[in-house]
Amino acid sequence: MRNSRIAVVGLSCALCTVVVAVAQAAEEQTPTWKPLMDGKTLAGWHAVGDGKWTAEDGAFIGRANNEKLYGLLVSDKPFKDFTVRFKFKCLTGDSGFYIRTIVKEPEQAHGLQIQVGPPGSGAGGIYESYGRAWLAKPKDEDERAFLKADDWNEMTIAAHGGTVVVTVNGTKSAELKNDPSRPEGNFALQMHSGCVMEVRFRDLEIREGAQD
Repeated sequence: MRNSRIAVVGLSCALCTVVVAVAQAAEEQTPTWKPLMDGKTLAGWHAVGDGKWTAEDGAFIGRANNEKLYGLLVSDKPFKDFTVRFKFKCLTGDSGFYIRTIVKEPEQAHGLQIQVGPPGSGAGGIYESYGRAWLAKPKDEDERAFLKADDWNEMTIAAHGGTVVVTVNGTKSAELKNDPSRPEGNFALQMHSGCVMEVRFRDLEIREGAQD
């Protein structure tokens, strides 16, 4: 009987060890969120075009005054499959967050642009610059329901292969399936030309390779 109890205890310990090991392995394989900004500098990014980008109060801030060229803040490295999330506040003007983009001179960002802007701008929609134009755009009444004017909004963009899903403040605002656009490229934050601009981005994070 004693030997049986010892065997049961030993088996239980072995099973616990296996369970812990499996859990640890699963945790290690699950990609974690990584910051794409330090909140103090523009490290990891570079400016293209007109306007001025600064790092203030933990945010990237873009300001422009009826500039001739678009103002872009472009990531130094490209990304392929990812989920990216951030908070934005568009006080004036019109902005966007480009994914899988390439920049052609002087400041043309070619790729999918996720609209960032005030109510009525199609915020949370997907637009292909220098290509197919609007691919998915929320209805005005839906945009008014999920978008906070003159306040911080949280956007998440999940791009895995040809599937792109955008949510704003927890509501799905746009989706593409089997999209044939470029599978890899840089991120770019946008300031629109020809208007007075102030847009802010903060808490920018990425999780690469994870399918949500």
